[in-house]
Amino acid sequence: MLGPVILAASRSDRMRRLISAAPVTKQVVDRFIPGETVTDIVPIIEDLTAKGLELTMDVVGEDITTPEQATAARDAYLALIDHIKDLDLGPRVEMSVKLSMFGQALPGGHELALANVRPVVEAAAAIGTTVTLDAEDHTTLDSMFAIHEELRKDFPQTGCVIQAYLFRTEADARRLAEAGSRVRLVKGAYKEPAEVAYQNKHEIDKAYVRILKTLMEGEGYPMIGSHDPRLISIAQELARTAGRKLDEYEFQMLYGIRGDEHLRLAAEGHRMRVYTAYGTDWYGYFMRRLAEKPANLRFFVRSMLSRG
Repeated sequence: MLGPVILAASRSDRMRRLISAAPVTKQVVDRFIPGETVTDIVPIIEDLTAKGLELTMDVVGEDITTPEQATAARDAYLALIDHIKDLDLGPRVEMSVKLSMFGQALPGGHELALANVRPVVEAAAAIGTTVTLDAEDHTTLDSMFAIHEELRKDFPQTGCVIQAYLFRTEADARRLAEAGSRVRLVKGAYKEPAEVAYQNKHEIDKAYVRILKTLMEGEGYPMIGSHDPRLISIAQELARTAGRKLDEYEFQMLYGIRGDEHLRLAAEGHRMRVYTAYGTDWYGYFMRRLAEKPANLRFFVRSMLSRG
């Protein structure tokens, strides 16, 4: 019930100011966003990869208003890639990008976002890794999928994200489950109207399983974005039924959530990738983490009470 309220707050300037000003906020945010700069994040990359985990890196900050900010976002990712190159980790560390951060919502935004994201994809490929295009609200998806298709002409390893709660996603999954594709399936973390998305958790879970079955039976590379123990077990069973080897799919979870499960799956031989965000414009990302799972909100409230 609180999820839609929190998602609405994620777009509120007043709530942004209140939460950002709270003395305890930084300590709590650090659970999900372990640094503000590339220098901060390098030790995290080294620590997680040393434990047998893989990463996908997200520079937070999608609410941009000028082309100059979009260019700065591009340059932030290029700087990140330079640091990853020095670590010589290849495909164990990839990037996740939100096209809104590259100017998608600005005038001429489709072309602007494509022009800004292409150098990032090129630079990632040059060091042996890749980029996944994150899904945002449903109004942005046609543009995202078109950019994904365009990038894959030269960089076929470019991935994309689909969201189980949207009615359109089953058709998208059938289209994307082709040889060479890389598709991350998540439940969805934006406030969407009933005309385009399931509103009931049970319906979303059922859609997730149907879509995952399509991806597992297809010829692409499924990436299971979930912390739900039941869905993780179902994913393992679907992979076995489809005859997939352990390196023919992967699990992805957020930094700061179920860390023991990250290590357990990796120890069992699964590819386990940790979605790790960093940067100063953390508010929208942080609020969606609270909305996704009641335990995250309880953690935040307890910390506010105990440290306030």
